[in-house]
Amino acid sequence: MTAWIPARLIGPIRFALPGRCAGLLSCLVAFGATAPARHAIADPGIEFPPAMEPSDRFALHGQVTYVEQETGSFSAPYRGPNSLSPETGRETADVTLYLGARLWPGTELWLNPEMDQGFGLDNTLGVAGFPSGEAYKVGKKKPYLRLPRAFIRETIDVGAPSDTVAAGANQFAGARSPDRWVFTVGKFGVPDVFDVNSYAHDPRADFLNWAAIDAGSFDYAADAWGFTVGASAEWYHGAWALRAGLFDLSDVPNSEHLEPGFHEFQLIGEVEHRHELLGRPGKLLVTYFESHGRMGLLADAVRLAAQTNTSVDISAVRQYRKRAGISLNVEQQLASDLGLLARTGTAGGNVEAYEFTDIDRATALGLSLKGTRWHRAEDTVGLAAMVNGISATRERFLNAGGLGILVGDGQLPHAGSERIVETYYSAAIFSQVAVTADFQRISNPAYNQDRGPVSVVAVRFHAQF
Repeated sequence: MTAWIPARLIGPIRFALPGRCAGLLSCLVAFGATAPARHAIADPGIEFPPAMEPSDRFALHGQVTYVEQETGSFSAPYRGPNSLSPETGRETADVTLYLGARLWPGTELWLNPEMDQGFGLDNTLGVAGFPSGEAYKVGKKKPYLRLPRAFIRETIDVGAPSDTVAAGANQFAGARSPDRWVFTVGKFGVPDVFDVNSYAHDPRADFLNWAAIDAGSFDYAADAWGFTVGASAEWYHGAWALRAGLFDLSDVPNSEHLEPGFHEFQLIGEVEHRHELLGRPGKLLVTYFESHGRMGLLADAVRLAAQTNTSVDISAVRQYRKRAGISLNVEQQLASDLGLLARTGTAGGNVEAYEFTDIDRATALGLSLKGTRWHRAEDTVGLAAMVNGISATRERFLNAGGLGILVGDGQLPHAGSERIVETYYSAAIFSQVAVTADFQRISNPAYNQDRGPVSVVAVRFHAQF
């Protein structure tokens, strides 16, 4: 398989930005920008002194990621519109710039122009816990430019700044108070702020599977690329943090376009508690979401199809209603080089999934080990197991020929939980360059016991500056 990654993008990364975007980028770089997924908004909140040198006012970082992924042969006695294919391969590539400006003390503006190219396996279809978080629901053969993030972040320190923060993607170097308020407004990803886990949250650096990097049942607001427009507020105090957010849904489920005017929206609340267990740091997160939009009841779609002798069409029964869910996220250091990750969650199983994927119940458990013990401190090996489930109502919908966001084999006579095991080894070539080998074993893809099991192998290249 080959991918379009011109040499000029791996060396000095350049973008040909049309119109006002080109002017803004050139102005930022010329004025003093001197130097990951979708989850690369960084840990927010830095308070800066009033006097700032020009070199401290602007930031420029970048990244390049390439993923090639292939399936092996597996049993597939039948297939539907959303089925995974045996012995197929696809690749994705993306190049991102992280452009930052300090507008005034405590306030930052970040823009992330990005160039994408490629496809997920079967156009990102066939598995609810899809095997590549770098694959969007929109694929194109030729590179195309977009702006996934454009946001302002305001930080209000309640106490004296004491925690140092290193410079990185969407993050200035500086100091911040452990007690603070953080407000983010604009276009960004819900997982930039919510459901964060240090060991499994970035498909450019750690696990690839959707159900590992986020709670599979977390049907967060997003366009087809995983981003939305909205606002979040965070309050940090001691060992606790509270977060709340309001975000725009797509105009229709799984769409490339957001709903204008927030007529369809999502509310999110999260509670975080940081702790020490046997002297090792860890944290617990509880995340709740509630989506309000035009969604179809699965049973209504099946009933209408039977009455009219037509195919099951969820769009024919959409009305304004809500879908809610809750998840638990656990992050625990077990040793200086070993971390535990765990997620579990559930969401309403009587209504269609709106944005993320077709999962009503999700559980993930894994470990992340640094290579210190074999003198490769910047290497990482990860192992995770995921179990995804659906409601009986969603099972009947899929068996009647209904199609979800990612799954739909045309029938589902023998349903079972989707079970996935993923392991990866990320080898640091240089301090900012890594190559990863990834393997996933998927039993009952799309909840179908008649198909699979599927072996998926991947190679990932990632560089950043």
